[in-house]
Amino acid sequence: MVEGGVVKVDKTEFTECFKTVGKTPYIMRLAFSAGIGGLLFGYDTGVISGALLYIKEDFREVDDKTWLQETIVAMAVAGAIVGAGIGGVLNDRIGRKITMIIADILFLVGAIVMAVAPAPWVIILGRIIVGLGVGMASMTSPLYISETSPANIRGALGATNGLLITGVPALVQLLLMLTLPESPRWLYRNNKLAEAEEILGRIYSPEEVQEELATLKSSIEHEIQENKEMGDGNVLVKAKMAWDNIVVRRGLIAGITVLVTQQFVGINTIMYYSPTIVQFAGFASNSTALALSLITSGLNAVGSIISMMFVDRYGRRRLMLISMVAIISCLVVLFGLFYEAAKAAPKVSHLDTMHFGGNSTICPAYASASNPVSWNCMTCLRASKACAFCANGASQYNPGACVLQTDVTKKTCHGEHRVYFSQGCPSRFGFLAVVFLGLYIITYAPGMGTVPWILNSEIYPLRYRGICSGIGAVTLWCANLIVSETFLTLTDTLGSAGTFLLYAGFSTVGFILIFFLVPETKGMPIEEIEKMLEKGFRPSIFGGKRKRNKGSPA
Repeated sequence: MVEGGVVKVDKTEFTECFKTVGKTPYIMRLAFSAGIGGLLFGYDTGVISGALLYIKEDFREVDDKTWLQETIVAMAVAGAIVGAGIGGVLNDRIGRKITMIIADILFLVGAIVMAVAPAPWVIILGRIIVGLGVGMASMTSPLYISETSPANIRGALGATNGLLITGVPALVQLLLMLTLPESPRWLYRNNKLAEAEEILGRIYSPEEVQEELATLKSSIEHEIQENKEMGDGNVLVKAKMAWDNIVVRRGLIAGITVLVTQQFVGINTIMYYSPTIVQFAGFASNSTALALSLITSGLNAVGSIISMMFVDRYGRRRLMLISMVAIISCLVVLFGLFYEAAKAAPKVSHLDTMHFGGNSTICPAYASASNPVSWNCMTCLRASKACAFCANGASQYNPGACVLQTDVTKKTCHGEHRVYFSQGCPSRFGFLAVVFLGLYIITYAPGMGTVPWILNSEIYPLRYRGICSGIGAVTLWCANLIVSETFLTLTDTLGSAGTFLLYAGFSTVGFILIFFLVPETKGMPIEEIEKMLEKGFRPSIFGGKRKRNKGSPA
């Protein structure tokens, strides 16, 4: 352990993780059971991305209104904002375990409500209930894992939360959590010393248990003393006092920076709307779009495994910065691909358009256009939600028809063995776009996908961990709400290309902020991180760090 610094590691902690778990399987059981909390988020994400295609078919008003599609997606995020705030309070008052059980029950109830929904508003209600559970789980799972994991493999075990964000029913976690103990830190803090010692005995060797107990005792005595000094304030008072404490403020700035950046790289636009984006790329079929989106989303799990292998070897900060460079590169390439696809979209043939029966089947905007000769497929689709493009029967890339979007014209188009486009246009760049969507996800997951959760579970002092984790989770879900509620509107306004370029700009700002504001916490016992934050952080171009003198400005 290095005073105020980082523990140097001589071998891959992923290997160390396997060795430790092999000797003490109970550790993996703890991490896996709690990590399923990440699945609540992932399951919700995976389900809505594909379900939205079919919700639009079942409820015509959803297909006609972009804001209603965004609301169905975003209401789970709105619920998560409230759930994360409540979770921060419940974690300190009733413990990590009971909070996770409540989250599981909420998720199950919300899923049932959505399954029987007879109207869009019932789907929205179910999404809100699911969101409450997801918000509580999103900040409790990494916290529980962090507090039950040995410091030298904490990152690898914490990455299980990111790995499991790809979807398993909450019922599994509910049953597992009933068999698990409370966090030993929370138990010790609440004078349940024998229980805390018994749980630590399952995690550490006998000689290490006493050392851990001594560390807990010292940390909690310090916490109790500080609590006496600040009194029994409410949540807002504690939040203000946390911000006034320079150590906690530095941790919050770093934690919030990575969480907000995680959202503004645009990841949840791809996770929530991936089948729609695949359709933007030129794959019109719902089943094809869904299949391709599932393949790209599955890469998220691959990336999370990579994170488990390297997060404790190369560090949190380095993985995030490398991940951000790759994300920015992929977003810029996606901008170029969608821009070129829009320029090269098939022309609209007036003769082919009239072939469908005259004015009653023509896109109204096309019929009244002053210069319809200049129109192509993209012009047709952007002109109005009431317009669709029926591709040429000989080749999708030849001029086709700009028609009124109705079930009749869709059936007629399919009846002539043509492809009917309502979201995107035929594109020779479509396959490349899907490839770079996949690359975006697989480079996002190892760094920005998992590390922000790990960092936020370990960077706050124990006495402020509940309130700070709640603040961080609320901030993340607010950012998520902004991104998910605006994506379709942005694509309507800026086009797919412009939207990806905007996210590339946000990502560049995020990279700069992470470089200057986020320290390394790799391999550091949680109590040592506090000492590091006391000294402050200043980045070095060559990856080292300079330390400020104590008392220097934040």
